[in-house]
This record gives sequence, C-alpha cells and structure tokens, in this order.
Amino acid sequence: MPPSHEPFRVLMVTNPVSGKPELDPPAGVTRADLRSPRYRRLFHGTYVDAREPVTPALLVRAALLRDPEAIASHHSAARLWGGTVPDDGLTHIAGLGHRRQVRGIKAHARRAGRRFTTHEGVRLTTPTWTFLDLSDQLSLVELVVLGDSLVKAGRVTCQQLVEAAGTFGGRSRRLARQAAGLVRAEVDSPMESRLRMLLVLAGLPEPAVNHKVHWPDGRVRFRFDLSYPDAKLIIEYDGRQHAESDEQWGIDLGRREWLDGEKWRLVVIRAKDIYNTPAHTLSRVLAAMRDQDVRTPRLRDEWRRHFPSKPDDVTDPV
Repeated sequence: MPPSHEPFRVLMVTNPVSGKPELDPPAGVTRADLRSPRYRRLFHGTYVDAREPVTPALLVRAALLRDPEAIASHHSAARLWGGTVPDDGLTHIAGLGHRRQVRGIKAHARRAGRRFTTHEGVRLTTPTWTFLDLSDQLSLVELVVLGDSLVKAGRVTCQQLVEAAGTFGGRSRRLARQAAGLVRAEVDSPMESRLRMLLVLAGLPEPAVNHKVHWPDGRVRFRFDLSYPDAKLIIEYDGRQHAESDEQWGIDLGRREWLDGEKWRLVVIRAKDIYNTPAHTLSRVLAAMRDQDVRTPRLRDEWRRHFPSKPDDVTDPV
C-alpha cells in the first residue's frame, strides 16, 4: 500500500454497478488496479474510472478532495460559470494556504472578502469575484473576453461587474475597473470581443453590439455583430471556412443582396486578420469608414500592446 502520509485518492464519480455518486474507493482496489486501463490518473494520488469523461467540473472535484475547505477559483471557476479564459492546463482552487503544491493544481491563498457560492454541487467563487480574481492573471483583452462571456452565460450583468470592480481593493483594481467598463451584453463569441477591443483600443468609435434590423411586424430580420448603424457600416467576424449548407449559403446571399440594396457596407474579418495582421485590419476598417462618410480619428497606439503584428502585416494603419 502507499505510504500513509500520501494516500491514494480514488475519485469514483459514478459507481459502475449502482450508478450512484461515490467518492470513496471501492473495496479491494490495488495499486495494480490503478495502473490498469480501468482507471485514469487525474493528479498525483487521485484517480477516476477511465470511462468517466474528464471535464473541468470533474477536475475541480478531484482537486477539492485534498482540502474540503477549499473552493474552485480563477480559471477553473470561470469555466464552471461558462466563461472563456486561456487554457493554462491547471485546476485552480483557493484555500490550501501553504500546503504542498501538486502538479496540475494551482493553489491560491485565501483572500479577504472573497465571496463564494455553490454551483452544481461545487463550491466556487461567485462570477463577480472570479472576474476580480483574474484581473491580476489576465490581460485587458482577455479580461473583457471573460466578462463578455459571463454576461452572455447569464451569470452576471455588466452593471454588476462595474459595481464590483468599483469597490475592489486588490492590486489590479485599475485593470479590473477598465475591463469592467468595456464589457458588453449580447456578444456572441470571444473573437467578436477581441475584434471590438482592437477597434476600441485603436481609438475608433465603439461599434454597436448585435444591432437588429426588424421586419415590419417587429420580428428580427438580421443581426449585425458589430456595426455603426448611422453610417450603415458592419464589421463582422466570420469564423467559418465555408458555408455550412446550401440553405445557409442561400440565406447569406439574400442577406448580402439586401445590404447592397440598402447601401450598407460590410467588412468581414477572420481570425488571421486579428491575430496576424491587425494593422491591415484597421486600415480596412478606416477605408470603409471613409467610404461611408464617417469622420475617422487619429489612431492611438494602445492596440499594439494587445494585438502584435506578424511579419506580413502592414506597418501602420492608414
């Protein structure tokens, strides 16, 4: 048997016979069993039935076995709330203090005032505190992406984030307040958040999010990701490599014909336009603005800190 100071923790999320939740290892499990294909190791000393899908919630439950008083926090809490954060390959929990770190688990110290709740049987930081905790882990753009996604998931409102950041006393409070003020509702995807931030950090007017065009009876006919409705200009992120179906292709053609007939200008942005050639993307948007008789400001350089250009990008937006 393993040494008593480091017991094996076998996490059986569901008993394969009864189907009931079970956290204690079944009788008779040996080290040979744990090395067999029947089990999967999650962390050192923590195993799970190999048939169980490895999800963020499963990893959190496994990590919390090491300290029942701990809570899920940071990246892990964000994912459990349906938020979008960079994948750092770690499971984050708060409350372990100075106990020994375990590979794959990031233990954070307790923070005064940190609020937590229970979601789907897991103790974790509230959505607003998750956002605040991550303000000293993420960049401005990543934090806005997180805020947009939490609002889209219905976990928090823009106003709640602004109010929480306004009273936050952490060392990253300035970043938290700036990001909270830039979070918007009805953002459909993280890439749309990044595109919006590229425009805003360059000093362009902030586009409207999810602008709707209605049929005469009030039903929504079209939705535009980002747009300047008064100028009839749409800046749209398209993550598709091709049309999904003939039906979708027909819808897209009909939409484009309507836009042309109503004198709307459409600028389509893809992932590489944001990650590889942001300066060229800004040039395209500026050109479209001028074509639509929009007065364009002198661009700021703040965007360069968050959207570095690759070698094939133009030097400066014009």
